[in-house]
Amino acid sequence: MYGGGMSVPLTLLGLLERQPSHGYDLKRDYDLYFGGGRSLPFGQVYSTLARLARDGKVVMDEVTPGEGPERKRYVITDRGATEVDTWLTEPVAPEPHLQTVLFAKVVLALMLDRPADAYLDTQRRSHLARMRELTEVKRGGGLVEGLLADHGLFHLEADLRWIETTAARLDALRAQVQR
Repeated sequence: MYGGGMSVPLTLLGLLERQPSHGYDLKRDYDLYFGGGRSLPFGQVYSTLARLARDGKVVMDEVTPGEGPERKRYVITDRGATEVDTWLTEPVAPEPHLQTVLFAKVVLALMLDRPADAYLDTQRRSHLARMRELTEVKRGGGLVEGLLADHGLFHLEADLRWIETTAARLDALRAQVQR
């Protein structure tokens, strides 16, 4: 399972699968769709791209000579595309604060014409399985275990409501991100 920290490189890869891009454009699109009001520093964009290139997930395209500095365009490789596919298909570990990762996956799935509704279904099943485990913990445990289980259950219930709401609005969201 990929944690939240993995989502920046994978989100940038997903944007590159949509179209080859310069670092500047990647930062702009990341901030617009996934930044949640916090912009991604240019340094992080370029260090992430350098790592992705080192790992063979992106390559640099012909450098376009223009006014000012040379602009390197990044192109996703087959290895990078496989990684995006795996990431989008696997459910996120059902734990608090996964919204940003889950939201990134849904938006990228829509951008890339992938089955976002199927991903949400997979995520829902993963959440329900975790909720059943926590409910068992409550049955068998004492007060402390029960309260900790409740904490997890309340978060998971909130996630499930968010999954339902998002699933109901996929068409509207698709129209917005495919403009």
